[in-house]
Amino acid sequence: MFKKITNLLTAISFFAVTTLFGFSASAQQAPIVIKLSHVVAENTPKGLASLKFKELAEKKLPGKVQVQVFPNSQLFGDAKELEALLLNDVQMINPSLSKFDRYTKKIQVFDLPFIFKDAKAAADFQKSKDGQDLLKSMEDKGLIGLAYWHNGMKHFSANKEFRVPNDIKGLKFRIQASDVYESFMKALGANGQKMAFAEVYQALQTGVVDAQENTYSNMYSQKFHEVQKTIVETNHGILDYMVVVNAKWWNGLPADIKKGLSEALAEATVYNNKIGQEKNDEAKKLIMDSGKAKVVKLTDAQLTEWKKSVAPVYAQFEKDIGADLIKSAQKHSQAAQPKAEKPATKK
Repeated sequence: MFKKITNLLTAISFFAVTTLFGFSASAQQAPIVIKLSHVVAENTPKGLASLKFKELAEKKLPGKVQVQVFPNSQLFGDAKELEALLLNDVQMINPSLSKFDRYTKKIQVFDLPFIFKDAKAAADFQKSKDGQDLLKSMEDKGLIGLAYWHNGMKHFSANKEFRVPNDIKGLKFRIQASDVYESFMKALGANGQKMAFAEVYQALQTGVVDAQENTYSNMYSQKFHEVQKTIVETNHGILDYMVVVNAKWWNGLPADIKKGLSEALAEATVYNNKIGQEKNDEAKKLIMDSGKAKVVKLTDAQLTEWKKSVAPVYAQFEKDIGADLIKSAQKHSQAAQPKAEKPATKK
């Protein structure tokens, strides 16, 4: 009898141990789920690059990670995505740079109107030490920036014909949640209204706002051109994104996972930045072909009028951003000066 009981206990113990170890092995094999949320359509540069990151991450780390991409504000909209990241309800987001001014005022350098002459100048600044330092500037707030993603230069659109700042006085402009842009609109004589991206089309359609500013790819994907009369190519600002992660989550990842994700992100970043201009050029052509909104290229004199309006904006935000950081950003838009020729020496 005693022998039977002993054998039974041994069998139960063996079953319990093997079950426990089997469960542990199974748990270790479960992939790490990474939720990536964004607010734009899948066919935009950011939307496509997010899907490319998923593809690359799951290829480099087969069975170890599962990336779930939620586009078009499906999971969280503009107002909630950063809060969701800090709560670890999502692990990765890629919002526009304007969204981070509540965590570091220095990031407002990207919102200063006409600070970059083109997308290349912005990219060069982002690659510089000052640009890279901004990626790391929010870790004490729970955020780590991993990369910059480009979309392109922004332009103004409105429900009326316009060419110069005086033409838009009193118009209600949808802007991102940016104090700099609110000040910019005031300097132009317009009324800036902060509004989530997902709400813009209906607001334009119903007249809640009269105008907006965005890249061609975003205007086309959201059909803004269907409810606007004129698009004026101002190139007044850059619309770029920062890929950010929850700092605690990222720092807690195993080294091999972090390495694989970093490699995937680096490749997705190259992909995003390559297609950014292509998508904007394509969207511009589609908008022009639709015949729904008139695309206007400004004369040099007209563009100068827009640029003259920004001085009060720079004066207002110089202290928070830092004069040195502003100069660092501006220098990438300055043409290289030709070297002076040495006077010929008499022989």
